[in-house]
Amino acid sequence: MHEKLFTPGPTEVRTELLQQLSTAQIHHRTEEFSRVYDDIQVNLQKLLYTDNPVLLFSSSSTGAMEAAVTNGVKKRCLNFVNGAFSDRWHQITKKNGVPCDKVQVPWDQAIKPELVEKRLNSGNYDAITVVLNETSTGLMNPIKEIGEVVKKFDDVLFLVDAVSGMAGTEIRVDDWGIDMCLAGVQKAFALPAGLTVASVSKKLLKRSETVENRSYYFNLPLLYKYHQRSQTRTTPAIPQIFALQKQLNDIVDDEGIENRFERHKEMAEYVQNWALKYFDIYAEEGYWSNTVTCIENNRGIDVSNLINELVEKYNIRIANGYGDLKNKAFRIGHMGDLSLVDIKGLLATIEDILSL
Repeated sequence: MHEKLFTPGPTEVRTELLQQLSTAQIHHRTEEFSRVYDDIQVNLQKLLYTDNPVLLFSSSSTGAMEAAVTNGVKKRCLNFVNGAFSDRWHQITKKNGVPCDKVQVPWDQAIKPELVEKRLNSGNYDAITVVLNETSTGLMNPIKEIGEVVKKFDDVLFLVDAVSGMAGTEIRVDDWGIDMCLAGVQKAFALPAGLTVASVSKKLLKRSETVENRSYYFNLPLLYKYHQRSQTRTTPAIPQIFALQKQLNDIVDDEGIENRFERHKEMAEYVQNWALKYFDIYAEEGYWSNTVTCIENNRGIDVSNLINELVEKYNIRIANGYGDLKNKAFRIGHMGDLSLVDIKGLLATIEDILSL
């Protein structure tokens, strides 16, 4: 039987979107595909408040993270780390042989603009990586404010992992000076996994033309060349693209982009208030996520048992703490197409199980 997902990704997918996956295949070198591509492009630019091209990667978000650093770094990259996925970006950078340094911040603390400015004042770096929304900790870094700092350094690229934030919280790519903003569609987009979208600035594209030893598959100049034809460079995940097209049309034309963000904020605040009433919130106050809450297990409950009971008795799934936070916390995803009614039902069920 189907488990309703309240995990931080993958997320619950509506039946109407799943049906799009069975749309009859079309060839990716046809005008029909290009029309679909263009339709998606317009709506992605609206969603991200950008005039930049938004490329489609038939890969997980990890692929786009790799593309960012292998195409965007000529001198040295500075990886800001305050969670599992920002640390992954550092590992990706290192394993691709890209010169880099890591700035480690406690997982429950945000990356502050003043820290970014202090490190960039060294003049050693031409790119930084930051995660907007740490899925592992439920912490949202102040990307807008960090962007204002990066603007002071003309040669520095601002690379942002927005995997669990995009389509669930406002991201103004152009105003905030983001050079790559990437996200997989299996989180706040509420779509099946297998596709990643990434806005790329002119500054990044220009840099990528001068970087040696770029990846063949994740080669931004070549990807952009095909983008200009309203096509992907290699055979794309066409079923997921059909689903993305419908979801974007629903977001932009039916729900409304601002309304979607407001719904996510409403769900987040409800979960956060509940967490403060019965437990505590792991992330630093003032930097709580609009899409996932990491709830500190200060009651010493058996998190694994809670998850199992939710699955076995109610066909509902939440997530344990990530990595070192396993059993020390649990995570609730309040993103995608979930409603406040869904969230209230989940939390009432948890209260019953734990006799809260």
